[in-house]
Amino acid sequence: MRAIQISRYGGPEVLDLVELPDPQPGPDEILIDVAAAGINYADTHLADGSYLTSPTLPFVPGSEVIGRTADGRRVMGLTTGGGYAEKVLLPAALAVEVPESIGDGAALALLVQGLSAWHLLRTSARLVAGETVVVNAAAGGVGSLAVQLAKAFGAGRVIATASAPEKQQMALDLGADVAVSGAADGYAERVVEANRGKRVDVILDAVGGRVFDAAFDALGQFGRLVTFGAASREIATPIEPGRLMKRNASVVGFWLSPALAVPGMFAPALTELFELVAAGRVRPVVGGEYPLTDARRAHEDLLARRTTGKLILRPGGESR
Repeated sequence: MRAIQISRYGGPEVLDLVELPDPQPGPDEILIDVAAAGINYADTHLADGSYLTSPTLPFVPGSEVIGRTADGRRVMGLTTGGGYAEKVLLPAALAVEVPESIGDGAALALLVQGLSAWHLLRTSARLVAGETVVVNAAAGGVGSLAVQLAKAFGAGRVIATASAPEKQQMALDLGADVAVSGAADGYAERVVEANRGKRVDVILDAVGGRVFDAAFDALGQFGRLVTFGAASREIATPIEPGRLMKRNASVVGFWLSPALAVPGMFAPALTELFELVAAGRVRPVVGGEYPLTDARRAHEDLLARRTTGKLILRPGGESR
């Protein structure tokens, strides 16, 4: 089978197209022919060796896939790797059947990114109806879903930040009440102004660095800053406990992988996401589709922030 393999750490140039033997399923595993594999920002961190965990080299990246089993069932699921390939093994416990009415990209958007957005708001931020939510990088895969879920979960005001006017408009089209630049300089002032002069209750941030620092300055009393990434590759300034105490504020970290090992963190959330999509209350944004041979270009576009919504690889090059 064809696959994308990483045998050394670096940028997109380390993604090599190779031929590998077909994987053989073991106990509690299923083999699927991959129709599409999701591309996530975490994949770029895996490629350069900066992720929270590092698999043994060489490895095939890709943690979310959708495809068909030998008996024709259409399933998607999460795996510890191997998704950038024509075939992959899935843990049977993390494989779910997908309605034919939901496209590959939309379905994949509900896995890592949809589950992340759900848990960021429900589990980490513990959003209360009527609160103000700020979503940084709101045109991205997680951000575009978080904007819609915040509304669906009863947020009183949703403020989106994005790097370009067209991405800000996209967030508004998805239901944000206001959209502003996500640049670090002047961030707190713009966010507070967007909230009619008041500090905010919840900020979801995957940018990190100076944006994280500025986001903390925009938090109000009992505010929660939830960090789930560091796309800027910058190091944030440590926060002194006294600053937390003065605002009764919280800084909460979230990482999906270990969360899914907790009973009840996977199926119930995904079920609600399917229901919200079926009801038309949430619309996954599907961005670019790339053939497997263009995996490097996909990572280049993602790192350059030229993309919006969910990105997918097509091992067979076909669209659905």
